[in-house]
Amino acid sequence: MALRKIINDPSEFVDEVLDGIVSAHPDAYRFASADKRAVVAPATPGRVGIVTGGGSGHLPLFLGYVGSGLATGVAVGNVFSSPSPAQIFAATRASDGGNGVLYLYGNYGGDVYNFDLAAEMASAHGIPTRTVLGADDVLSAPADRASTRRGIAGLVMVYKIAGAAADRGYSLDEVAMIAQRAANAVRTAGMGLAPTILPAAGKPTFTLAEGEMEVGVGIHGESGIATVPIASADSIAGTLFGHLNAELELAAGSRVAVLVNGLGATPLEELYLLYSAIARLATERGAHIAYNFIGEYATSLEMAGASVSIMRLDSELEALLNAPAQSPFYRPGTAISQPREASATVEQAVAVQASHPTADFESPLRSAFLALAERMPAHTDELRDLDAALGDGDLGLTVSAGVVAMADRISELPDTITSSALMREAAMAFASANPSTFAALVGSGMLAASTGIDDSRPLDRQAALAIGRAIAAAIVAKGGAELGDKTLLDVLVPALDELDDGASAGHLRAFLDRRVAEIASWRSRRGRAAWHQERSIGLKDPGSVAVAYALVILIESAPA
Repeated sequence: MALRKIINDPSEFVDEVLDGIVSAHPDAYRFASADKRAVVAPATPGRVGIVTGGGSGHLPLFLGYVGSGLATGVAVGNVFSSPSPAQIFAATRASDGGNGVLYLYGNYGGDVYNFDLAAEMASAHGIPTRTVLGADDVLSAPADRASTRRGIAGLVMVYKIAGAAADRGYSLDEVAMIAQRAANAVRTAGMGLAPTILPAAGKPTFTLAEGEMEVGVGIHGESGIATVPIASADSIAGTLFGHLNAELELAAGSRVAVLVNGLGATPLEELYLLYSAIARLATERGAHIAYNFIGEYATSLEMAGASVSIMRLDSELEALLNAPAQSPFYRPGTAISQPREASATVEQAVAVQASHPTADFESPLRSAFLALAERMPAHTDELRDLDAALGDGDLGLTVSAGVVAMADRISELPDTITSSALMREAAMAFASANPSTFAALVGSGMLAASTGIDDSRPLDRQAALAIGRAIAAAIVAKGGAELGDKTLLDVLVPALDELDDGASAGHLRAFLDRRVAEIASWRSRRGRAAWHQERSIGLKDPGSVAVAYALVILIESAPA
């Protein structure tokens, strides 16, 4: 059976890949051996060289971390196989800038033996070497046998730190010491959802039944320590984090770097799901993620799955991790200067309110938002069906989730919060609960309206009308709709006019019923509804219906 791979002769796979990489990036790489298995970056005289190596099949590991601010050279073996001592030595000679070479690679038996032989060859030629092994995989051996653990994605952060130290002029011993400190500070755990297929073998490295995943896989396609039912992203993150934190023991004040790595066939969206859960777990322990990497950094051909690496940082490791680096494959992470305090704006708003001697009243917006959360979800199905006829059917969920999110958010806020701050918090909650065009327009309208609220005065009917008009104006500016386009504006603006003329709740309800029926006879001219062209005539505009219900609830819940 033919392999589902884009290859030629499996025996030529690695050589052809290397030819493609070097020909694609001639300014970044050159071959340093006749067999074209040693590849180096342009040398920097006087800089300590860093040579890595290992089997193919892991791009961007190992070759991808040869470049500015990273490693200097690499020896490339066959798929999942060690390079030879001669290939390692060729990379060593080409990487030596006169101050010796650090060997930095993963803790695999064949690699260790061959790098040791290359070190002997280098010594015979007057090139001093030091060795640091990546051994970060906590699931490959227990803590009392940590020296036998294999090196996986955590090695990426060690490359980054060692390369930055070399760029700063550290001596060979100093580069080796900081690299070892980094290697000692990082732990990694991974899981797989599907195996890899070796080009030469043409069959999976392990098998999984439907609904199973493997905990503790290696980057050579090794099976793990347990086969378990496929779990949610949060559950997977919890399992991996538990193994890592058992040794790292994160506590309040810890600063860490986190790398969430895809193994070759995992969508980036799923990696961000894992990162989100890992970030929550770290934050719950008072740790701060100072730097993160999310993407494919150490793969295993087409294996589906992911690994999580966490490195405890000190000031020197963090500074080196932040230093610049570049290669055709290296994707810089993100430095996070300080934790974001979501409650900062609320605390500031409370302080502002306290500074106003006349601002000792509670905002009526609180009861208004709570009323919306209580009554609007009853219209979810109707709004969904109306939206399905003219749009994508998500309006019911958008509105119900949004008003509930607003209520949840404001229930967390102090009674003394200002009306403007309350509006801002409600706006962000609504816009974020089920992001959509409707949620974004209404949320941005509320956010804009918050800036015009005078917190030194209580909200009366005229102030509430001003908020409504500000929301309408912001929606016009943001979305570009005009009166007559058959949008929520065709209900909101006339209703505000009616209220400005003193309409009662009963009068407003009757007016809105007539208005919604009237604009149903129009042709939609904005958004997805406009795509239906003549077919939109006779169908109620779902956004208009939602706004009509909201206005009735607000006027009926308003204090007399």
